[in-house]
Amino acid sequence: MRRRLALAVPLLLVAPMLLASCGLSERPYAERRQWPLMPRRPRSEAPRVRGPVLLVRTLRTGPGLDSRGLQSLQPDGSIRTAFYEEWAAPPAQAAEEALRGWLAESGVFAAVIAQGSRVEADQVLEGELTALWTVPTIGQAHCAMGITVLDHRGANVRVRLQQRFAAEAALAGPSPREAVEAQAAALALVFSRIEAALRI
Repeated sequence: MRRRLALAVPLLLVAPMLLASCGLSERPYAERRQWPLMPRRPRSEAPRVRGPVLLVRTLRTGPGLDSRGLQSLQPDGSIRTAFYEEWAAPPAQAAEEALRGWLAESGVFAAVIAQGSRVEADQVLEGELTALWTVPTIGQAHCAMGITVLDHRGANVRVRLQQRFAAEAALAGPSPREAVEAQAAALALVFSRIEAALRI
């Protein structure tokens, strides 16, 4: 009987280690959350009947923005990317879809189309999302985008607009939801400035 007890004690000590090594320990599971990037124009305007047709091409991705994780600028100048908090789609892709919807509701164009459409475009917008992150040390979100708009009307293609737009929005707090809201607000400001430039 004593011999059986002596053999059982080491097994009781080893069992928890075996379970932990097999991943069966009771560690809390961190669920990965996905957030939509959908800045919306405050008011929708009817399409301009005789306005130009705008083609918005696929937005390019700036360095470091190929990750879907939420990003924040650290005091040492490095970018920290969240692992469990991420955009539902790659940020440049989401920004492209949102920009197309924003300009379609601006009342500046007869139609705003995507790449692959059979409709002939009068103007073509190309762009690159170069910044989209929070700066917790100063309580802000930062967004930047460079665009080029080509006018295809007439015999020769001409550059109508080539400009970089940037904007900041207030960061209300440290939570992921607040980071998402602030970055979407900064992107909306960039869109509004792009729209204003296209109205000139």
